[in-house]
Amino acid sequence: MPVDSEPLLRAREVHKSYGKRSVLRGAELTVAPGELVGVVGENGAGKSTLLKILAGTLAPDRGEVSLTGALGYCPQEPVLNAALTVEQHLRYFAAAHRLPDLGRGRELLSLLGYERYADTAAGELSGGTRQKLNLTLALLHDPGLLLLDEPYQGFDWETYLRFWDLVEELRGRGKAVVVITHLVFEQDRFDVLADLVDGRLSPREAAPAEGGERHVRV
Repeated sequence: MPVDSEPLLRAREVHKSYGKRSVLRGAELTVAPGELVGVVGENGAGKSTLLKILAGTLAPDRGEVSLTGALGYCPQEPVLNAALTVEQHLRYFAAAHRLPDLGRGRELLSLLGYERYADTAAGELSGGTRQKLNLTLALLHDPGLLLLDEPYQGFDWETYLRFWDLVEELRGRGKAVVVITHLVFEQDRFDVLADLVDGRLSPREAAPAEGGERHVRV
């Protein structure tokens, strides 16, 4: 992170329990502009709980989360209205964000390769295409920080590659992306990797890209 760059996200000593089951036990994470961060953990490790707390949709038992700028949140389960078309979803979310037009939404449809489904109801879309719409809605207002929970679940190979092209485009404009996943196939894509184990984030050495360096910071 550049010396003069303020973090977009800072989480400190985040704790969360469900009844007697302690899920998060002091998780900490810092995300700088332009960074791609991966949080890896087994099913049930608390990854989605952590992301909900970072997104502000779930309160921690204790700890602190601070955010700077606009946030985009893509939960694991798409939050869509089955009766509305893709285009109608774009219009509703654009109105909610007070966007002047649907230019960014239509650009994302093209980037993710599903513009032909613009007039299709969400309930008629495949799981992978619903996930594309879920991602599009999270990105519609061009947030500075994007939180993604298992974002490429259900994607075919072409869409998977399109997803990473989109992530690189975002990073090139100084946007930060946090990806929650249970598997990491390409470690060299990430600036920061951390394993969520026993309720805490443990640094993992990311494989250095050719001619470059990778670092880990939590």
